[in-house]
Formats: sequence, structure tokens, C-alpha cells
Amino acid sequence: MVVTVGRFALDPGFKVFARDLRLSWPCVLRRAGLPDGLAVRGPTWLTVEEYYRLWEALAQEAGDRDLTLEVGTAISAEAFSPPILAASCSADLASAARRIAEYKPLIGPLRLEVERRPDGGLDVAFEWPEGPPVPPVLAASELVFWVALGRIATRHHIRPTTVTMPAGPRDRSALEGYLGTRVRGGSEYRVGFEAADATRPFLTTNETLWRVLAPELRRQLHELGAADSVAEQVVAVLHRSLPAGDASIGGVTQALATTPRTLQRQLAHEGTSFQQVLADTRRALATRYLDEPQLSTGDIAYLLGYADATSFHRAFRSWTGSTPDASRRRAGAALAGAPVSPGR
Repeated sequence: MVVTVGRFALDPGFKVFARDLRLSWPCVLRRAGLPDGLAVRGPTWLTVEEYYRLWEALAQEAGDRDLTLEVGTAISAEAFSPPILAASCSADLASAARRIAEYKPLIGPLRLEVERRPDGGLDVAFEWPEGPPVPPVLAASELVFWVALGRIATRHHIRPTTVTMPAGPRDRSALEGYLGTRVRGGSEYRVGFEAADATRPFLTTNETLWRVLAPELRRQLHELGAADSVAEQVVAVLHRSLPAGDASIGGVTQALATTPRTLQRQLAHEGTSFQQVLADTRRALATRYLDEPQLSTGDIAYLLGYADATSFHRAFRSWTGSTPDASRRRAGAALAGAPVSPGR
């Protein structure tokens, strides 16, 4: 298992979760600098930085309220993403922990270490990726989630045996009152349960639903492991947007649910830029289109998102030192086996 540091899906249920926290989803998105309509029609891919900004925006929108405890009461079946729903179908908390640990990369930048103690108890430790610090409300909420999940699924007031966290919560007494145990300082985020609670049967167990969910989750996890580079994602979007006349970075970032600054930084990390990816994509498509005799150069200019044929001619000359028509003639002559001069 690896810590996900690239991208993962924000499920539409997160919007329900924010509503149950009595927070305005549009206001949260604006605070986080994320596109309007995020996670409305389906899962949206986010980077670690974007996910952290989203949680920081939740805390800011809440004002003086401490969201850590409210997370536990806001968790509902409607807000469960498929991996969490699959966990709730498990036989008990121990088996749910194994499932969440396997599929957590799909829904968050976090690695889970699940350990069964010699006495049968259960420990879950959290490992966050290197980079920007995890928002405190997110880290604390992950701890609260495990207690809330156990209580919802068993309808029993489960209490963890141990809870450790590097930084204390805003209101330690309130958190300890909810958990039913003392919160200790430590070098990591960790929550533990006694054997009886780790194996207490889930009333929500549903093997039929699990058999339905499991193949799709495995497919998504495989795709995530073989995820395209950011440049490849941009190329895929451009293939759809250029014929519609949109070659803007704004159109691409809206489709990828990110911001121009974030996209440019990610592309720079891969040794390229948006303008370079755009030019390379147009050049590759132009070469392909020129092999289609039924397409005029005006048609090709349109398909590549240029305002007119003159702009396409100018760009093509900068790429090849020639014109589209000359390139087409040379390709035709070469196919026919006839010599041709490098005309302009």
C-alpha cells in the first residue's frame, strides 16, 4: 500500500456531509478556491493540496464552531462514499478497517496501518503524505470517524481504549467526553479498540452489497495506480475541448476541477507548461488531420480551436518551417513515390 500523493475522488456525498454540518457548500468552495459545482454531478478528482484547502475552508466557514465533534454526528449513509459504504457492509470493525485501509487511496491522502494486538484489540494508525501540514480539523475528524462508524454500525456506544494525536484539540474536554477516553499526546495519530468492540457484529453487514461494490472499487484502485500524468490528463481534455473552440487553460482547469495556478505548478513539476502541452497537442492533431484529404486547412484550423486559418498557418510554420498545404503535398507525393521539392 502507498500513500496517495497524486489525486483521488471527492464523492458527491461530501456535499451532503457539508450540508449536515450546516455549512454553505458554495461558500466553502469559494473559500477553498475550488470551482463552483464541484462534486455535484459525480466524483471529482482532487490533489492533496486541494483536499487540504477544502477542509481548511470547512473550518473557516464554521467560524467559532469546533467541527471535530460535529463530524461524528454528521456522518450518515447519504454522505458515505462507496469505499466507506463497503466498510459498513463488513462483519465488524476489524474487517471494516482492513477494507478502508485497502481503498482509502481512492478517497483521501492518507495511509492506514491496521494492526491486531495479541489480546485481539485493534489499532489504526494514520500516516499523512509529506508536504503541507494536514489541517488539524481533518486529522482530528479522522479519529472521530472510527468511533462514529463503530457506533453507527453496531448501535452500541463503543469507546476507544486509546487515542493519540500530536497536537491537542481546541476543546480537549469536549472531545474526550465524546470519545469516552483520554486523548494523549504522541508522535502520530492513532486510535485503538478492545477486542470485544473490534469484533462486535455490525448490524449493517451486507455481503450482497459488498459483492456488488468490490469489483468496481478494485477497478478504480487499479486505475488510480496507473493514473495518467497531469500532462496526459490535459491532453485528454484538449482532445474534447479544441473542436468546441476552447483552448483556454480555464476550460481545462474547470474540467479537471483545479485552478490555473495549481495546474501550471503540476505541469512545471513534470517539466512542461500548459502552452507547451497545448502546442504539442495541436501539432500532433494537425499531422493526423492533414492525412485526411476531405478536411480543408480551414476545417483543421477549426478542429484545433484556432479563430481562423491564418492563425493555424502561422502556428504550423513555427512548428515545421513549412505550411499545411506544402506538408500535405509532400506526404501525398511520398505516398505515391514521386519526388517533391520542399515548397512553401
